[in-house]
Amino acid sequence: MITAIFVIVIMAAIGALVMNTSGKIVKTTTAQFQNEQAILYAKSYTEYAVMAVMADDRSIDCTQDITGTIGTPDNGNGYRIRVRIAYIVNGSQIDVSKCDTARVLSTSVSTIATPLTLLIDAYVDYKDPDNTTRWRTVHRRTVQKI
Repeated sequence: MITAIFVIVIMAAIGALVMNTSGKIVKTTTAQFQNEQAILYAKSYTEYAVMAVMADDRSIDCTQDITGTIGTPDNGNGYRIRVRIAYIVNGSQIDVSKCDTARVLSTSVSTIATPLTLLIDAYVDYKDPDNTTRWRTVHRRTVQKI
């Protein structure tokens, strides 16, 4: 009888250890998945921003901010995306008069062949799965010649 109780206690301890380790693995995998998904959304929205700027007539309108949501980010089941676009202009070949002056940087970084360069900052926010009041942010900065 004592041996049976001892074996049951040992088996219960091993079972608790396995369940604890399994829970930690699931939590780590979920956090890693969310982070990788946020990185992919940042990359995707960066490419979308480049396409949006290329399609714009900057003498009429100037794309400077792109926002989006995927899922329900306030409940911890989604992502908030913010993209800020700044323009680096070489010379006067490009009309950016409709752009916010704080986002137009005149410099000689660009060459004559590419008079416009974009500085794109993509931010993807999502809630931490362990602490739903804490937001995590993935930031991606890209410099793109147009």
